[in-house]
Amino acid sequence: MPDKLLHLVRHGEVENPEGLLYGRLPGYRLSDLGQQMAVAAAQELAASDRAVARIIASPLQRAQESAKPISQAFNLPIETDERIIEPTNAFEGKVGKQAFKNPLNWWRFINPFRPSWGEPYRSIAGRVREAMDDAWSSTRDGDIVMVSHQAVVWAAHRDINGEPLFHNPAKRRCELSSITTFENRGGRWFEVEYRTPAAALMQQSTDVGAV
Repeated sequence: MPDKLLHLVRHGEVENPEGLLYGRLPGYRLSDLGQQMAVAAAQELAASDRAVARIIASPLQRAQESAKPISQAFNLPIETDERIIEPTNAFEGKVGKQAFKNPLNWWRFINPFRPSWGEPYRSIAGRVREAMDDAWSSTRDGDIVMVSHQAVVWAAHRDINGEPLFHNPAKRRCELSSITTFENRGGRWFEVEYRTPAAALMQQSTDVGAV
């Protein structure tokens, strides 16, 4: 097994009864189910019997709360990196289905390749790859866990696998509290594993809030 791996972990379910697209809005915490999902991810990492050297999280509350059980499992502090934060989008604070169906918003979909409704895919991929590179190069031994958001993890996945960054957001393979694992070999990233430790909880969950 490799001496060092980097795990991108998505946060758990968020308390969001109104179904808002919360984006970077403050105050969106994990639901009770989301807390269970975060624990499942922590248990999955602990059960893999690998040494974890660092835990890094997005500054948003849901990511920090998702990192906490991992921090407790490995007795490590949570570092914060702004570069793995949720992307910006024009629909923050709006109800998802209503926002997408409203003709007044349709102009925002004029260029889905960029995308025109928010932060460019290339920007997202660039900043998460930079954060991954820096964490890897500054960590001598042990795995790195980075707790982030669906769009960020998916951008890393597609960029590292040489896939076009443009995609259908509804078809991302990045479940709540999922773990996408990478290895850096000779300066090049490779994706090596995808796990869904909270799969048993998914049927009860609601996964909305981001674009």
